[in-house]
Amino acid sequence: MSHVSPDNDDQAPGSKKGLSLPISRVRLIMKSSPDVSNINQEALFLTTKATEMFVQHLALSSFNNGQGKESRSLSYSDLANAAEEMETFQFLTDILPKKILARDYLKSLEQMQEEEEAVDL
Repeated sequence: MSHVSPDNDDQAPGSKKGLSLPISRVRLIMKSSPDVSNINQEALFLTTKATEMFVQHLALSSFNNGQGKESRSLSYSDLANAAEEMETFQFLTDILPKKILARDYLKSLEQMQEEEEAVDL
């Protein structure tokens, strides 16, 4: 009877096992940079894996610190709150802004225009 031991080969560069993101998309995104001409397979694998780990960390942190625990779901507002409140994710505040109602945005826009007019006078 042979004993099958779990290998870490599925985590090795060049092996697409253990990856959730499509490696071809990551390559396409990396090549969209004018500074990148060639992409090493190991670098591509590691970038893909690091991206997956980052997304997982963001999702878990957002879930644990948001209201997802009560409803057992993760919402956009949980992600936006994590980006705004957690120092680690503050660089994402432009990408994950808090949602506001159109009427609230229009009110704040009106107030800003009134303030600008008051300054111009």
